[in-house]
Amino acid sequence: QVQLVESGGGLVQAGGSLRLSCAASGSTFSINAMGWYRQAPGKQRELVATITRGGSTNYADSVKGRFTISRDNAKNTVYLQVNSLKPEDTAVYYCAAGRRRGIYDDDYWGQGTQVTVSS
Repeated sequence: QVQLVESGGGLVQAGGSLRLSCAASGSTFSINAMGWYRQAPGKQRELVATITRGGSTNYADSVKGRFTISRDNAKNTVYLQVNSLKPEDTAVYYCAAGRRRGIYDDDYWGQGTQVTVSS
């Protein structure tokens, strides 16, 4: 089992920045991909960014150039630097981790951290 704990969310004005963190514990040796997804009110959960153990990244088009995902394998922690925030970035951001190269519904998921962007 793997446990994920997110932190770093909050209320920020449009154009501002935040740094989200997600620390994994438990059977972390099995983890390959880690990533961030988000869910806005009334919408489906969507990909934000993923990163493999080797450092390969994948981003949603809507966040490219504004968000950066990184990872510290020694600390079993994944980060999401979010810059130039827009009101449409408002959502609950979920951390996920899995054994495969991508993230799937049956992988490990955190409880989420709220990001609210005011205009």
